[in-house]
Amino acid sequence: MTEKSWQRVAASSEVAEGEVFGTHLGDKPIALCRFEGKVYAFDDVCPHAYALLSQGFVEGNEIECPLHGARFEIATGKCMAPPADSDLKMHEVRIDGDDIYVSASE
Repeated sequence: MTEKSWQRVAASSEVAEGEVFGTHLGDKPIALCRFEGKVYAFDDVCPHAYALLSQGFVEGNEIECPLHGARFEIATGKCMAPPADSDLKMHEVRIDGDDIYVSASE
């Protein structure tokens, strides 16, 4: 069994409820979003075309890509509206005090 590797990616205080925060997991851009009190992490680049979801819009339980309007469910990464046709890659999150860690394990 492979042990998980965790990387600190942000302070919890940097991720406000209903907001998206762009950061990096190593050299990979990821986005953090706090929804209903829980922090979710997913790839920051829209799978449809290169656009940062951290610059997108949160509406209800979805994030909308700022470039072409594709929408994804925040908690699962499920693609909810075209033009994207694939889900977001989600990353496991752990919070310790004011630190947000994301699993660097694939």
